[in-house]
Amino acid sequence: MQVHQYDVIIVGAGGAGMRAAIESGQRARTAVLTKLYPTRSHTGAAQGGMCAALANVEEDNWEWHTFDTVKGGDYLVDQDAAEVMAKEAIDAVLDLEKMGLPFNRTPEGKIDQRRFGGHTRDHGKSPVRRSCYAADRTGHMILQTLYQNCVKHGVEFYNEFYVLDLAMTEVDGVRRPAGVVAYELATGEIHLFQAKSVVFATGGVGKVFKTTSNAHTLTGDGMAVAYNRGIPLEDMEFFQFHPTGLAGLGILLSEAARGEGAILRNSEGERFMERYAPTIKDLAPRDIVARSMANEVREGRGCGPNKDYVLLDLTHLEPAHIDAKLPDITEFARTYLGVEPYTEPVPVFPTAHYAMGGIPTNIGAEVLADNDNVIPGLFAAGEVACVSVHGSNRLGTNSLLDINVFGKRAGIAAAEYSKTADFVELPEAAENDTVALLEKMRTSDGTERIGAIRKDLQELMDANVQVFRTDETLREALDEIAKLRERYSNVGIQDRGKRFNLDLLEAVELNFLLELAEVISVAAIHRKESRGGHFREDFPDRDDEGFMHHTMTYLDPDSETDGIKGMRLETKPVIVTRYQPMERKY
Repeated sequence: MQVHQYDVIIVGAGGAGMRAAIESGQRARTAVLTKLYPTRSHTGAAQGGMCAALANVEEDNWEWHTFDTVKGGDYLVDQDAAEVMAKEAIDAVLDLEKMGLPFNRTPEGKIDQRRFGGHTRDHGKSPVRRSCYAADRTGHMILQTLYQNCVKHGVEFYNEFYVLDLAMTEVDGVRRPAGVVAYELATGEIHLFQAKSVVFATGGVGKVFKTTSNAHTLTGDGMAVAYNRGIPLEDMEFFQFHPTGLAGLGILLSEAARGEGAILRNSEGERFMERYAPTIKDLAPRDIVARSMANEVREGRGCGPNKDYVLLDLTHLEPAHIDAKLPDITEFARTYLGVEPYTEPVPVFPTAHYAMGGIPTNIGAEVLADNDNVIPGLFAAGEVACVSVHGSNRLGTNSLLDINVFGKRAGIAAAEYSKTADFVELPEAAENDTVALLEKMRTSDGTERIGAIRKDLQELMDANVQVFRTDETLREALDEIAKLRERYSNVGIQDRGKRFNLDLLEAVELNFLLELAEVISVAAIHRKESRGGHFREDFPDRDDEGFMHHTMTYLDPDSETDGIKGMRLETKPVIVTRYQPMERKY
């Protein structure tokens, strides 16, 4: 058993993890643990941009950005967090510029900006150019830039180390993180990392759905590890379905296409978003556009032989403009669908994209044990966390902003905490649970196959817990998930080796997916209203009187919620500072 000791351990090397590492690495001895090579992290798939009220191309200010974030999140946003993010957005973009990120430029040499869904001027009067971008490869550029700067600052990386447990120790009646347990993919060995502070930045859980823009590795690891150690998960019912995934595949076509003038059309050639959002049309927030598209299909105005998608039309744009601003998007359409965007509209349909919920934190990126108490020394940032800056629906470009603003805050806070804190003693045999789990899985003679269970889970979630939901579909999902968990107990893997055993890796990931699918479904049953990314056909209206709160889901052996034993639901108040809930009109 190898034991390592660092002041700060950061779990995950995407945008949030590496932004935290740049700050922490300059202040304390820091190590980054990641199950992927850093530049393979999913931040690199983000296309459209990172918003900030720079006002480089037209009038803008951070208060308008705050309002758009709160309204876009259907008023479930914690407004103190939204204010922090909008104010610090400007420095976050300038930080990246100084690190060397090659943003697109205006003729005057300033960072160029373009429109994105839900971003407006003067509190909703008209669209505004707020998104800073590097063609349609902004996430890729951010990831490369952050990694280069981590190398520059001498940050230590443990690549392909999969963190499977959080070691917690009680000190003076307060639970604190003592470190993490990690599985080294190259050797199959278990490593203990002792740390004064731990930062979770492990990303989302999109692979719980079949049609998703998320990479194969986004299996909710950090959320599940925290949940299994008694840390609540906040607002897990809210999952964003990005409007423009390639039909049948889910591969993302960025909102940047609509920001540059692309139009959504139904089978009649109608620009249907004019009916749903008359003011900003195709640039309405993602939840509204996704539901509108799904509704066009449900009412028989879908396209194709099965009438199961709509069309994204770029044919009126100049090919030179498309090539300059949207090179990846057009290449995806050609490669995966055989469609030429210069002359043909592209088939699109909503795809599971982003988890608004996650590990609850305050604006200092400190993880909450409950509504009132933080866990000293434990931090989280990025999609794994719920601060809650996205509420029930994240605006486009706010994710790349979130990882930079709160990643930076988490890194600074974790390092500063480590300067005055002592190491907490690791629990005796902290690795035992992980070792037992892996050995049981590796040596099992079960007849069920990982791929088959995962496929059934993803198809179930697509069918029952996607854009439209009802009590009936959600309860059916819960019943089926219980059966899948029973099948999982009889799972067997074919690879018995220890080196790069991806069969074993996927078996562990599937366990996390099953757990989190259950949490998502139970939280969705609890919320008997429609808000943001969560739309209940049996409760189609927003209910501020009954549900203007966050959902907090706890693992609790002594409780039962909606027939699920071992789960407890509580609520947390939404922080409202200046914007009272009002009707969302676009």
